[in-house]
Parts: sequence; structure tokens; C-alpha cells
Amino acid sequence: MITDRPRDVYVVDAVRTPFGKYGGALSGARPDDLAAHVVKALVDRAPGLDPATVDDVWLGNANGAGEENRDVARMAVLLAGLPVSVPGVTVNRLCGSGMEAVVQAARAVALGDASVAVAGGVESMSRAPWVLPKPERAFPAGPQTLHSTTLGWRLTNPRMPGEWTVALGEGAELIADRDRITRDRQDAFALASHEKAARARKDGAFAAEIVPYGEVSEDEGIREDTSLAALGRLRPAFRKGSDAVRGATGPSAGAGTVTAGNSSPLSDGAAALLLMDERGLGASGCTPLARIRSSAVTGIEPQYFGLGPVEAATRALEKAGRGFDALHTVELNEAFAAQALGCLARWPELDPGLVNPRGGAIALGHPLGASGARLVGAVAHQLAAAGSGTGLATLCIGVGQGLAMVLER
Repeated sequence: MITDRPRDVYVVDAVRTPFGKYGGALSGARPDDLAAHVVKALVDRAPGLDPATVDDVWLGNANGAGEENRDVARMAVLLAGLPVSVPGVTVNRLCGSGMEAVVQAARAVALGDASVAVAGGVESMSRAPWVLPKPERAFPAGPQTLHSTTLGWRLTNPRMPGEWTVALGEGAELIADRDRITRDRQDAFALASHEKAARARKDGAFAAEIVPYGEVSEDEGIREDTSLAALGRLRPAFRKGSDAVRGATGPSAGAGTVTAGNSSPLSDGAAALLLMDERGLGASGCTPLARIRSSAVTGIEPQYFGLGPVEAATRALEKAGRGFDALHTVELNEAFAAQALGCLARWPELDPGLVNPRGGAIALGHPLGASGARLVGAVAHQLAAAGSGTGLATLCIGVGQGLAMVLER
């Protein structure tokens, strides 16, 4: 029954697979199997929960062109062994799909349309297929072109302005140009991501959220052995014709600064959260990690997509009646070091020491449909470990959007 007053929405638990490298440890796993794995683990970790009481399962996925094409959320429900009465819906907001799934599930719980919900996301960038468009006319005699669906624009509408359809990495370069973010700063940010992630792994900080997949029990992308020197040897990945000089006071016009080392890698993985209202908590006997306070989504010029979190985070905090100075932890997705630094520069009230305390996507990986759910789950676990506080999860989205969520405990 839908209520007049929104209900409180609680994050009861959050799990994820380890994140694998492109062509790496999880490349043999179908995305629907990865999704089923986290859904099953989430339900198994709540022994007082009757699986039949799960009202719906929302999963984000950015591709939808491969083995996840038949509504991967519903496939995950069936493959996980949940009752066939449990439905599932797949949502797509590109890089924000996993968080969008949490937003939609939380909205259903808040309105009383659901009492128990599962939300998350999945992506296998390794197994993303090539697609062959149908020809304009029948029986073409010449060769046809396959298009990769792994990442970014493909089959672009020619009516789109060219400045909107630049590669994602070129969008990061544009932010570096605009803000004069040097190669040194980007590499230092990337190194810090690996160092924090390596330290968190050593300290067991990921134990509460990672559910091993077969023999894979750790994130594959964390580089404990990297250094500024190693990062500095990598050539620009998107502006091939130029090479930025380390130590420069600012990027020269057109010089490439974005490399494979200061960008998030292509990745495979899945994440899921269990959401409940008070009635669901009472029936299951579960204890929540945190409460969802607000969320916000905004749009921006597509080529500057990396700055999407700036306004989204500001609006989400305003809705929650909080400011940046009230935050105890922040998870900002590191699509590229340049875009993350660009966002941080626009939040002068935020203590940068609170951001990504356990490392970010540059080290952990960025399986597109799963990342948003990982961010929200990470904030929930961090707030639970602290015992109290306010946290923010936010990320940029290709084609120019930003998404953010505020949690409290």
C-alpha cells in the first residue's frame, strides 16, 4: 500500500564480487552469473529473511548487448534460486546504472510500493560483444563493420554535434585543459588510489563487502608495486601525437596527460544491496548499516561529463539538509584522475582527505553497471564501521550526467 508519508529506507547489507581486469580472472564468468552470485550471497547473509518476501530486484547494466541482454535482473533472480515469484528489472544510466538501481529501489520502498528490495548492478566488459548493424539495403556485396560494445560511443547518430561525441578519455583531457591539471597531479592521484586500496586490502577493510567468486577473492587491479616513476613512463592514451612532460607547471595546449595509469581500467564485476523499511527489518530481524537520506541526478555538457558529480552532489546534500562540512566519508568514482580532481576543485568546503579512504576505481576497477552500487555499499559499510556519520556517494556518467546519494547512520 502506497503511503502519504515517505518511509525511511535502510541499507541492510551490501556485497560485491572482487573486480577483475579486462580479460582477467573474471573474464570467464557470464554477467548474469556474476549478478546471480551477489543476489544469492545477499539473501544468504540474511538468514531471517524469507526470500519470497523480496518485492523486486533492480539491477543496473550499461551494455545490454551480450549475455545480459534478457533483463539481467530477472535472470539473476532465477539463476540465484530465488522463488520464481520474485520479479526483476534492469535499468540503464550508463556508468550510473548501479546507483540508479538503488535510487529506484529506494524510491519504491519510500513510497510503500515495496518493503524489501534488492538493488545493484553488473558488467562484464571482457565479454561485451561486437555488434553488426543491419545494412541499409539487402544483400550487400562488400565488407561490413563490426562495432565493439565494450565502452563509449558506437553507432553514433550523425545529428549529434561532434563536440558532444568525443571519446571519454578526450573528455577527461578537456577537463585537464580547462583546469590546468598537470600530468604530475593526475599521476599522484592515481598512485594514492592504489596505495589506499592496497592498505585497505591488507587491513581487511574489504572483508565485509567482497564475496569471492570461485577462486577469485581479491580485486585484481590494485597495484602495490606501482610508483610515480612507473606511472610517468606511460604515454598518453587518447592524444597519441603528443606526450606531456612530467613536472610541467601546467599542460601545454593540446598535450596529452591522460594515460592508462591515471584512468580507471576496463573491468568485470557485480554488486548488490539489500534495502528494507521498518516493517521489513522487523520481519527479518536484520540490523541496518545505514539509512538513505536523499539522491539527485543532473545533466551537463556531454564532453564535460566528468564534472557531472559537482551539481548532483550539491543538490543531494541540499535535499538532505547537509553541507560538505557535515560529511564523514565520500566515495567519488574515479573514472579518470583528471575528472575527479576537477570535481574536488569545485567543492572547496570538502576535506579531500575524506574522499575514497579505501582507494577508488583507478585501483579497484570500474565495471560500469556495478560501480554505482559499489560506491553506495562502500559508504554504508564505512558508516557502520564508524558507528555514526553522514556519507556521500557520487559518480560521473557518459553523455553528460551526474548522480549522487547521501546516507546517514
